[in-house]
Amino acid sequence: MMEEEKWSLVIVPKTGLFKLDLGELWRYRDLLVMYIHRDIVTFYKQTILGPLWFLIQPLFTTLMFMFVFGGIAGISTDGLPQPLFYMAGLLCWNYFAECLNRCSDTFNANQNVFGKVYFPRLIVPLSIVVSSIVKMGIQFGLFLFIYLYYIVGGYSPVLNAYAFLLPLLILILAGLGLGFGLLISSLTTKYRDLRFLVTFGVQLWMYATPVIYPLSVMQQDHRQYMWLILANPLTAVIETFKFGFLGEGTFSWWYLGYSFCFMAVVMLLGMITFNKVQRSFMDVI
Repeated sequence: MMEEEKWSLVIVPKTGLFKLDLGELWRYRDLLVMYIHRDIVTFYKQTILGPLWFLIQPLFTTLMFMFVFGGIAGISTDGLPQPLFYMAGLLCWNYFAECLNRCSDTFNANQNVFGKVYFPRLIVPLSIVVSSIVKMGIQFGLFLFIYLYYIVGGYSPVLNAYAFLLPLLILILAGLGLGFGLLISSLTTKYRDLRFLVTFGVQLWMYATPVIYPLSVMQQDHRQYMWLILANPLTAVIETFKFGFLGEGTFSWWYLGYSFCFMAVVMLLGMITFNKVQRSFMDVI
């Protein structure tokens, strides 16, 4: 009589849209670490300046904003030094945009791997979100360097207790980038032209976010557009960051709570859509 075969791993179809199987993600944690390491180490591999690009990109963008929006357009920065003001906004925006752009291409960029070997597909976008935090940390170091430069020069930014909300702000940015990224990546398996729309849409989204202008300017001169700016879940995050580290900006627990709830809903929708599409995306893509 033959003994019953025992298997170390049994792959079964998911039984529900809400089943995330976090235990499976934990079992594949080594793969998650490998993907994170790959994203950090190989992103600028075979480049002359290497990781310095993490600093060069926001620095040159800040200088361009100072020249165009601060100089030519003369947009107010609420009395804050322009480098600090623009770097604070870019620090948050760049992390969100990085997560959104890269997560939204998950299925298309990894279709060859997904078609050959099984592992939890959620590993890939999660690795993007985590590895992007490392990049944000490097850019945060640049922000602190500029911060200290102005302190030594006699300017005293009003650092307050709201700066300790930074982990919550990063969580909201990560959740929004991951949630929207999962939604878009799931839709692009069938509608390829959405990739071009995302690239264009993210650029426009930045102008609906108080990155290059303070919220006070909109309240004074463009009140008819305030509903659009406040409906943007990124507005409260960036304004809270500026308020905590620079002492200027608009802070409201209601607005921040709205951003958190918006993030939770987007994450839920993204997970549901991703779980549904990953079952059959190889037949469509």
